[in-house]
Amino acid sequence: MAKYFNVNGLCRPEKHYMVDLSSRLEQIKKMVDNGDYFTINRGRQYGKTTTLNALAEYLRSDYEVVSLDFQTMSTMSFEDEQAFVAAFSEELLDSVAAFPEGIEEQFLEFVEGTARINSLNSLFRVIKSWCGKMDRGVVLIIDEVDTATNNQVFLDFLAQLRAYYLKRPKAATFQSVILAGVYDIRNIRRKIRPEEEHKTNSPWNTRVSNEENGSLLTFDDCTRDQMAFTPFDIAADFNVEMNFSASDIAGILREYEADYHTGMDIGDMSNRIYDYTTGYPYLATRLCKFMDEKIPGSEEFPAKADAWTKDGLVEAVKLLVNETNALFLSLKGKLEDYPKLRIVLYDLLFTGKPIPYTAMNDYIEIAAMFGFIRNEKGTAVIHNRIFETVLYNWFMSDEYMDSKLYDAGLQGKSQFITGGHLNVRRILERFVESFDDLYGDQDEAFLEEAGRRYFMLFLKPIINGEGNSYVEARTRNRERTDLVIDYHGEQFVIECKIWRGNAYHERGEQQLTDYLDYYHLKKGYMLSFNFNKKKQIGVREITLGDKVLVEAVV
Repeated sequence: MAKYFNVNGLCRPEKHYMVDLSSRLEQIKKMVDNGDYFTINRGRQYGKTTTLNALAEYLRSDYEVVSLDFQTMSTMSFEDEQAFVAAFSEELLDSVAAFPEGIEEQFLEFVEGTARINSLNSLFRVIKSWCGKMDRGVVLIIDEVDTATNNQVFLDFLAQLRAYYLKRPKAATFQSVILAGVYDIRNIRRKIRPEEEHKTNSPWNTRVSNEENGSLLTFDDCTRDQMAFTPFDIAADFNVEMNFSASDIAGILREYEADYHTGMDIGDMSNRIYDYTTGYPYLATRLCKFMDEKIPGSEEFPAKADAWTKDGLVEAVKLLVNETNALFLSLKGKLEDYPKLRIVLYDLLFTGKPIPYTAMNDYIEIAAMFGFIRNEKGTAVIHNRIFETVLYNWFMSDEYMDSKLYDAGLQGKSQFITGGHLNVRRILERFVESFDDLYGDQDEAFLEEAGRRYFMLFLKPIINGEGNSYVEARTRNRERTDLVIDYHGEQFVIECKIWRGNAYHERGEQQLTDYLDYYHLKKGYMLSFNFNKKKQIGVREITLGDKVLVEAVV
């Protein structure tokens, strides 16, 4: 059976095109060898389960590996201590092939309820005996640990792990414990009321006690000093990079190319996929899957060789950002759950307001935990271009119905397409006219806040369904935004900038020509929002060296 790109569930190297995990597994094994207890928390569809499965096999030659998945345990398994001990023991019996003499019978007594006491203390005494009788270390891996993090009994289980960890080497216990999930359980709040157990698995939903007056507070009501944190504070930092590098992607493509001989430029294609995804595993794999399975066979891309090109990738990106998948729904859902985070990201995207990456900031912490943002030289940025495009589309969709500029772009759409090509100069001309008619008397604050967003609203119906646009994160700030448009295989760069005088303007022109070199383009576009009362609105064309710049002023 031929290999394929898999975006659903566990990936296996014998069945799927996937990243070589050997270097990552080697790094993780060093942590296990050191006896570390640690958490692997990454966003949805980040390859955690695939990594854990490969890790379990990688460790088996040196360790007894117990790999559990808390998704297989029902809600009733966490109702009380006795139920948890029985369910956990049953999972151990299913996972471990052979126990030392006498150990299996004790776990079976917990399962059947015939043990004298079904308690965590009793469970850990058996675990201690088990580990002590082994001639090699026991490694415990628990996947989907989020399932349990709102349950007091599980936090008590973590407390026991911590206690035995601190007693080493006097007390035999697990060599290493690895807990994996989306949420970083080191930040799960410690005290939970029974009626809170079935809330959505979020550390921000958990209520904690205010020791001063006995009342209950939500996360937003509390200071960190008022909170008691999870007893898994022994966890070592997990710094293994799980994003794909461009080199990782190239490795996947080399394996694919050996099977299909498309003639693709592997180096160029891997760099382009990385540029769009910043190595987010699901997104990179999804683009590859589209170019392998969905795009070939069309009129524009009849063969696989036609799909694995720059134009084919642009088509794959268009398909991806316009689909509804579990990852995008999760992104949207989390921003709806945390309105303040939504405001922060909105400001970052549309105004260029710099947001310091401060791990102690609650909203930065939660966004990073979900994989929606990353740290770039101390500043929080959206993780990748795909997320940016999806967020732009979602944020602006709230404004479509009430936007006169969106209507203007929609009504004049036919005049902007000539022979299948996008006429960007005409788009700028029409935008200047429409914007001046609607908002020409607005003040500087309005232009600075809304100008670039309104251009994107005007542009959206023109390219919708045929192309994509995204903001180049490296140039976005309060003064300047480079908007890149992909349309039918062509790329256009439009610099949207706030007018700050002639000297600044000239520097902007030079920056744009430099950026055109990056995209191998000879023509670029500039949209300037000018606050000068004597400004002359309109569109003009200027030549700078071997580049042509079309500049619009509003």
